[in-house]
Amino acid sequence: MPHPFSMMVAGQAVSGLRRGGNGPRVLALHGWLDNAASFVPLAGHLPDLDLVLLDLPGHGHSAHLPTGASYSTPAAICHVLDVADALGWDRFTLLGHSMGAGIASLTAAVSDRVDRVIAIEALGGLRGPDDEAAQRLRDHVEAMRGMATKRLRVFPDLAAPVRARMMVNQLSAESARLLVERGVREVPGGFSWCSDPRLMAPTAIRMSEGQIDNLLQAIACPVQVIYATPAQAYYPEPLRTDRLRHLRDGRLAVLPGTHHVHMESPAAVAEVISRFLESVATARCG
Repeated sequence: MPHPFSMMVAGQAVSGLRRGGNGPRVLALHGWLDNAASFVPLAGHLPDLDLVLLDLPGHGHSAHLPTGASYSTPAAICHVLDVADALGWDRFTLLGHSMGAGIASLTAAVSDRVDRVIAIEALGGLRGPDDEAAQRLRDHVEAMRGMATKRLRVFPDLAAPVRARMMVNQLSAESARLLVERGVREVPGGFSWCSDPRLMAPTAIRMSEGQIDNLLQAIACPVQVIYATPAQAYYPEPLRTDRLRHLRDGRLAVLPGTHHVHMESPAAVAEVISRFLESVATARCG
């Protein structure tokens, strides 16, 4: 079982879960509004990895960004590299789910420190149509300026947030509780989400598909993509599979399941990951 850790990274308190091993160094990045517990079921099926499950800024037990700072992809990439520095890791593998898979793949596009990428349910990030740019930026600014008056909902117990995660993400009660228990804090009257409310604001600017293609083409390391079927509405076929053609060394595995396939079918996902890591190691030795 991974154990909790915390450290200071670039002046920010960072938390997560860690499980040591003699295998490859793997930094795991969770999805939007999830936390390090997202990878706990998977960790049990990958016992040899030196595994760090990170709470990204504003999520789980990690600190919120300072007032005036923005949650953006470039900032997330810098944060990942800062965490690797703090761990003393020169080279490492990135494992990401959803938003975390987007961050992992784009980090590999700009840094040769990434040995391998394992991207679950995303690759490159969400695109933004050109004709939505002005409205998206307007919505972001309005949402951010309204955060000062936003009040957090208080739950008397964990039953309601667990049910909410089950319904929204098609999660089992066990998986939903893992995320909720690390995603809430005790407050007077019960519990509230501990994630930064600013994470709920619409993304200010999204890249075009052409920009995403260019970044995927820049990834030099091997990439294992894992998709669940059926595809999510916001990341449909054939778009999601077509993105693999831009990778220099990409492999695809499609497994039956929901968006959190790594939590609901951890053994199947771990088998894909193990085969990938073994094949890359064998190719390098050969």
